[in-house]
Formats: sequence, structure tokens, C-alpha cells
Amino acid sequence: MKRKSLMALAGAGSAAMLLGAFGFQYIGGLAPCTMCLWQRWPHAVAVAIGALGVVVPHRLLALAGALSMLVNAGIALLHTGVERAWWTLNLSCTGAGEDLGAMDMATLLDPTIGEAIVLCTEVAWSMLGLSMASWNGIASLALMGLWIAAARASSDR
Repeated sequence: MKRKSLMALAGAGSAAMLLGAFGFQYIGGLAPCTMCLWQRWPHAVAVAIGALGVVVPHRLLALAGALSMLVNAGIALLHTGVERAWWTLNLSCTGAGEDLGAMDMATLLDPTIGEAIVLCTEVAWSMLGLSMASWNGIASLALMGLWIAAARASSDR
């Protein structure tokens, strides 16, 4: 495959991951935690790089796409570790950054006041024993492989 095609495919893969995340959120009713939202940004960057790569299929753009997926795999690993209690982070979504006991629980849970805090330590959905964060990490590594293949592929010019 040529570089342009591989870049388009990798960008489309990230677009599919974002569509899946939005589907889980808006159709499935699974509100994302803070770390889930962090994992969306590298995919958005990869979609933009993929679109640009169709017009300008440069090797450096492909490497930038690979880097965005490496960053995303790192965030996914960090999130997986928090979910599995391999390590703790001092974030509000882990319950460690705020004194939740001091907050009014009605304020936290009443949808008319605001959305409930979604804890990063809880797995909202899993398949084959892996959480969405874990699956995102695996997909990000696969997409990184596509980006690397694009960087190594012959140019379309």
C-alpha cells in the first residue's frame, strides 16, 4: 500500500474509535470519566493528521500520527492501571483529589443540578475481561503500527 492510503486508513481507524466512544456515551448512556476524555484527544489529532496526510502524504506526518497513538496507548495504560488499582493518582475522578465526603451527595447525583462525577477507578464496560481503556490501548498500538507502516511506505508522488 502507498503512504497516502495507509494514512487515510489509520485516520479512519481513529475516527471509528471516536465514533464508538460517542456511541457508548450518547446511545449506550455510559458517561465518560476524565481519563476517558483524555483518550479521545490523540484520536482527534490522528484524524486531522490522516486528513492532512491524504493531501500531503509526508513521512513526518505519518510519524506524528504514530506519536499520537503512542501517547494514547500510554494514557490508556495509565487508565487501565488506575482501574485495576496497580497505582493511584491524585485526581478528582479517582476520588483522591477531592473530599467527596464534604460534598453534598444530592448535588453529586441530582441530574438537574449537574452530572454525577464518573470515577476513573470503576470499569463501566468490559469485554473478555478488558475495559474500554484497555481495548483503546490495544487499538492505539495497532493504529500506531499502521502509522509506522505509512512512514515506511513509498510516497504516492
